[in-house]
Amino acid sequence: MGPGDLQQVLAGLPLTTDPNLLAGMERAEDAGVYKLNDGLALVQTLDFFTPIVDDPRSFGQIAAANALSDVYAMGGRPLTAMNIVCFPRDTMELSVLREILLGGLEKLHEAGAILVGGHTVEDPELKYGLSVTGAIHPQKVVYNNGARPGDRLILTKPLGTGIISTAVKGGLATAGAIADITRSMATLNDRAAELMLAAGVHACTDITGFGLLGHAAEMIAGTGTGMVIDAAAVPFFPEAEQLAAMGLVPGGLHRNRQFRQGMVTVAAHIPAPLADILFDPQTSGGLLIAVPAGAAEQLVARMKDSGISQAAIIGEVTSGPEGRILVR
Repeated sequence: MGPGDLQQVLAGLPLTTDPNLLAGMERAEDAGVYKLNDGLALVQTLDFFTPIVDDPRSFGQIAAANALSDVYAMGGRPLTAMNIVCFPRDTMELSVLREILLGGLEKLHEAGAILVGGHTVEDPELKYGLSVTGAIHPQKVVYNNGARPGDRLILTKPLGTGIISTAVKGGLATAGAIADITRSMATLNDRAAELMLAAGVHACTDITGFGLLGHAAEMIAGTGTGMVIDAAAVPFFPEAEQLAAMGLVPGGLHRNRQFRQGMVTVAAHIPAPLADILFDPQTSGGLLIAVPAGAAEQLVARMKDSGISQAAIIGEVTSGPEGRILVR
């Protein structure tokens, strides 16, 4: 479902308000946040999807890392998780499900979170993910709309997983590209989140289904700010550009571009395949972080020292034009 579809569905629903609801359905945040008391709030999210790689254990790792990422994007710490499973029992061996769940558990253990249960239904199409609950101090929540003019934008993972995953389904992705995106998607955003908090982050979101430019648009919507993205500075998987040039792009990419075309101007010199990558729907992508200009270079250096090797400054927040993103 595209972002426009979601807005249409939600419009007019009789949502309730609560003074303790710090982040809910009122805007496109990565997770819900509910304050329990002056020192503690819950961060809640869930996500699940069909396999994007063939190896069941890797799929479980990726799905878990993807679900956990929303908690990290809000600045929180994951505590508990529940499995969400749709499984074709009549056509698939239970050993496959065991490997998927094992992969998910490995990432939960890495995150220091505990699996407390879940729900499984029979379904003709395999799906897996997690519902995750985390914790955060109510005054330390990182929202996606707090960026300020002059802030630098840092991206922590390369783009192109959606394009390469599309090629995987068609048998056209190389083994090296599959290994690269699998490793990236299975990597937690925990260390990146720790470092951004220490650097005085102003805003953050994780890059998932709406692509880099779609999620960047969410960061500036209604804030009175704009953005400039330096296309040459954006990290991406090399094979993604080649595949995009062949027309091997997911349908979600076109929906992302169509929905945000009124907010985004791509300079004429930007190659079409690179522009595609900027709208490519990601799975378990990196964090897009807005930090004060004076902290950006040091933060990237610390990320690289911590193994986040492709972290890069890719642009800045501007005072205008309001609600516009220029890709140059």
